[in-house]
Amino acid sequence: MNIANSVPHFVTLIYLAQIWMRRHFLRLGLVFLLAVLAIWPGLVGQITRGLMHDAYVGVSVFVGATLLLVYGSERLFRFDLGDFLRQRTRLQIPIAALLGMSPGCAGAIVVTAAYSSGNVSLGALVAALTGTMGDAAFLLIATKPMAAAVLLPVSLVAGIVTGLVVDRFHKKHIAGRTTVSCDPRTRIGPIRRRDWLFLALAVPGFGLGLLDAFQVQLGAQASFWALVWTLAGMAVLLLVWLVSPMGAVSNPEDPPLVRVVEETSFITVWVLGAYLAYGYVEAFSGLDIGAMFATVAVLMPLIGTLIGFIPGCGPQILVATLYINGLVPFSALVANAISNDGDALFPAIALNPRAALIATIYTSIPAVVVGYGFYFFLPNFMN
Repeated sequence: MNIANSVPHFVTLIYLAQIWMRRHFLRLGLVFLLAVLAIWPGLVGQITRGLMHDAYVGVSVFVGATLLLVYGSERLFRFDLGDFLRQRTRLQIPIAALLGMSPGCAGAIVVTAAYSSGNVSLGALVAALTGTMGDAAFLLIATKPMAAAVLLPVSLVAGIVTGLVVDRFHKKHIAGRTTVSCDPRTRIGPIRRRDWLFLALAVPGFGLGLLDAFQVQLGAQASFWALVWTLAGMAVLLLVWLVSPMGAVSNPEDPPLVRVVEETSFITVWVLGAYLAYGYVEAFSGLDIGAMFATVAVLMPLIGTLIGFIPGCGPQILVATLYINGLVPFSALVANAISNDGDALFPAIALNPRAALIATIYTSIPAVVVGYGFYFFLPNFMN
């Protein structure tokens, strides 16, 4: 055994272990804080439990159902997206935009890897990143399907047009880091007990979500047990997120149920954070959040565009949550959806940071144009 060659690998393992411990330590602190707030006596505990209930029955169960449908269908009709893209040179841009528009980040990541391998043009990469809304698409489809039915095709068209324009004026390929792995997705493995527990709680939870959506009033005793059930479901999701080994996105090699549980827990944490922040501010500060955003309404599409520059799906989920709660206009949501690159930006930065920066700048142009188009010409549309 060559000790000299083993040392760098050992140091790398130690570094990765430190990152893992730091991330999970922060997660443990957040979960502990949420548990304390939930059991806190008085108004704080009451608000926290109520918002956990609302986030679970209003978002989590519907996101889980949507993810299960998408990933189940993907597994049933599985094909290699990368090969599909590479074999259709003339249709690369519309296909890339369509892959980007598909909920989640998998399609955009495929295009990102294909660009770094030199198999697609920069216009195709921009089309995919423009078209993608990331995991926020699942949230919007589950809670505001009519808004999603408008937004996703708008993002698709914006991606195709922007990609064609980019290829018209930017023909040179930007070389990337060919030695960097293009697949950051951690493989989890077979279905676990926590996944079955999530499913057992989520199926009745979905029924409670439907009752809530149709504004069916439950009796006092039924409401109490519904709250207990939803808090148990929320606890499972928080514990899954606490110990999750998943990185930016789930691995398509994992069973659909595993992917559903992991990604639902990730989305739920961000949604719950937005719910609690809004609920606490409204209850204890006396501020009218809606009125505060209304005072800077003309800046909202620009703010949505700038938030889209942040890598990952978390900030974009927050914007979608604010829209769902009527706090930001549809124009801001559109601008954010077009500007943001979701989790696909992480592998893009790792593989080809210069191309990632240029593509992000290009996606901001249609974001501002389309966002302000809705703001000025359709100010009340989908609001």
